[in-house]
Amino acid sequence: MDINAITEKIIIFSTDYAWNILGAVLIFVIGRWLAHRIIALFVKLLRRQNIDETLVVFLNNLSYYALLIVVLMASADQLGINTSSFLAIFGAAGLAVGLALKDSLGNIASGVMLVFFRPFKIGDTVTAGGVTGKVEHISVFNTIFLTFDNQRLIVPNGQITNGVITNITANPTRRLDLVFGISYESNILAAKAIFKNILESDERILKDPKPMIVVSELADSSVNFFVRPWVKTEEYWDLKFDLIEKIKLALDEAGIKIPYPQRDVHLFQEGE
Repeated sequence: MDINAITEKIIIFSTDYAWNILGAVLIFVIGRWLAHRIIALFVKLLRRQNIDETLVVFLNNLSYYALLIVVLMASADQLGINTSSFLAIFGAAGLAVGLALKDSLGNIASGVMLVFFRPFKIGDTVTAGGVTGKVEHISVFNTIFLTFDNQRLIVPNGQITNGVITNITANPTRRLDLVFGISYESNILAAKAIFKNILESDERILKDPKPMIVVSELADSSVNFFVRPWVKTEEYWDLKFDLIEKIKLALDEAGIKIPYPQRDVHLFQEGE
């Protein structure tokens, strides 16, 4: 083919499509710049709302790539490329990926819910997803708990949001529920006075709400008391162990017996 003919065709092609190519390039460059600006403002807004940084990073990346795809599609359309086929391909690929990563996407959705609705925060002691521990980290896919014996548990977010969440340290105060049983031969008024004196002498026990000391049950072998003081959440366990020890020692000193399970066995000789 003659070189002049090739040159002429190149010039004609360039003349016909120059504006389309220039427009596509401008759309891509300006669109990408706008995407960066929009995402920067979006991230700034999220951080003002004290959204968890993990979620901020996740939404930043997701939003940017979504906008970039829109810009690329607009550029391709400016070049005269039929974008409907690309949309069909992206749709099919998205469906395939979604089915393959169903559980992972569910964990991501659950992670977003945990960050937005805040049933607990880092530092709270929580029972969720079949475990109990202090929340150490919340990520998009899972939540990390630190147990009382210093084990690190990584629980998928979907497992947490699909069950009951108990935030043990959400409130500043808690009620301490104790049950003590004394024998039927012991004086219940004397036992009640011991419980009351011990609670009143401990400054860690709150005066309001007032502690509850009541006879709760006449059981098979004991008279049971509910002893229920209110305490600060951070002092719950120390106070519980102290009260159990103090009450046991005080009951022993007063001669009040705490019954324990026992069984009488009767032996009969054959023929009697």
